[in-house]
Amino acid sequence: MMGFTKAYSDKVFDGVKSGKESIGVCAQVALFTFFVFTRAIHPTIIDASKSVDEGTGKKYFAYGKLTVVLGETVLTLIVAQLIALASGFSKWRMIWKAKPMKVFSLIGFVYALGDYLEMASMGSLGGAAYQILLQSKLVITALMMWAIKGTKQSSLQWNILLLVMLSMCVYMIGGSSGSGSSGGGGIPIAGVLNVLLKVSVSCFCAVLSDRFMKEFKDEPIYVQLVQFKCAWFITILLLTFLDGSTWQNGLLTGWNGITVGVLASFTIKGWSTMYLLAILDSVLKNIGEAVAVLVIYIAQVALPQFEDSFEIPTFLSVCVVILSVTAYVGAKQVVEKATRYDKEAAMMARRGSRRTST
Repeated sequence: MMGFTKAYSDKVFDGVKSGKESIGVCAQVALFTFFVFTRAIHPTIIDASKSVDEGTGKKYFAYGKLTVVLGETVLTLIVAQLIALASGFSKWRMIWKAKPMKVFSLIGFVYALGDYLEMASMGSLGGAAYQILLQSKLVITALMMWAIKGTKQSSLQWNILLLVMLSMCVYMIGGSSGSGSSGGGGIPIAGVLNVLLKVSVSCFCAVLSDRFMKEFKDEPIYVQLVQFKCAWFITILLLTFLDGSTWQNGLLTGWNGITVGVLASFTIKGWSTMYLLAILDSVLKNIGEAVAVLVIYIAQVALPQFEDSFEIPTFLSVCVVILSVTAYVGAKQVVEKATRYDKEAAMMARRGSRRTST
């Protein structure tokens, strides 16, 4: 779960009332705050779980980086099946229907690769840098929508997307150069590429999830979770045998209290995402993920587990990323209104020309 963060796109819940219609403002604010903190805590605690090589000063995972993902899949499989059994044996039997199991197993397999890419990228990136690079999903989604559905962006939207990309580059080149989170100077190219691949995988799977979760909407979320996690678990298990260290060093070697926190973060983030996306609209979700960048940066400056110190250029870089993302999200509604206005104006012009001709 970037784990399972992308498995449920906003369109899955088209039939659900928005949070503003179904809950009060205070509850909306509370859920938005919870959403921001779940997004911020996840990369922060992964970053805090790293150990420092005394010889080189670089940070690394002392534990098997896939063991926490493996543990989360096992925990989710157990809990979700217990919920299904508590809801009735018929619910549990729904899990093993052949058609949805095949579909969600395929998607779960691809998401497992996304988890691998997430942990691989976090091995060389700090939490704030990782969350900032996740904002590239706006650009990747726009390109995918253009290529697959022919959905075009306006010139204003492309300009803001360019601003998002440039602001990310400014942070990676200037803001993170003095950061202690990554444990070394320069830009970790492999980590950046892993994040971009992870985002591409998540965006692609979100499209598949959107389609097939509508088709099997009669299934409860906990049933679909098991169907996702079966192939997810098998894929991660196979990857642990191929990485050359997990089983050779011992499955739980290097685990401590913070590692258990990483496991809890994966689990909470995965489960909460399902329900929060049904309440928070896409605007709040995207803004929340951008605001999480600032929360992560503050945590890395304030907490003793990190070596980061407050620097005005870095802080301003983070703010530019947040503001550019919120500007792009807000521009969508403006562009849609302008498009409707242009269509209505064109229709009125055609009607006026017909009247004058008659």
